[in-house]
Amino acid sequence: MLTMPSKKQAGFTLLEVLVALVIVGVALGASLRAVGSLTQNSNHLRASMMATWSAENRLSQIRLSTTWPDVGQSNFPCPQGDLPLVCLQEVIATPNPSFRRVEVSVVDERFPERRIIKLTQVVPNAL
Repeated sequence: MLTMPSKKQAGFTLLEVLVALVIVGVALGASLRAVGSLTQNSNHLRASMMATWSAENRLSQIRLSTTWPDVGQSNFPCPQGDLPLVCLQEVIATPNPSFRRVEVSVVDERFPERRIIKLTQVVPNAL
């Protein structure tokens, strides 16, 4: 009497499929985290670039102005694009009376405790 050899079922077991799904899920989670980090870095770099433009604009205004900047502090809005930025300007006397140091810090109006950038320049008395 001839007996047929038993055929083994082809395919994956439930355990193998679950392990594969866990591996794919971990990989997707890691890639989503990486994309989120890249987006956050991109937003920070954009804000930093726009804050630098605002500070440079103010320092250029002071350099091109015919008036000598008064010693003291002031703040004023300096928005760039859709970012509501505020510039904080501080003019400080130097040991040489012909020069003044001007520091311009830029903060986001929504988060004034976090300074985005600070630029400093020494301005000569052009008068």
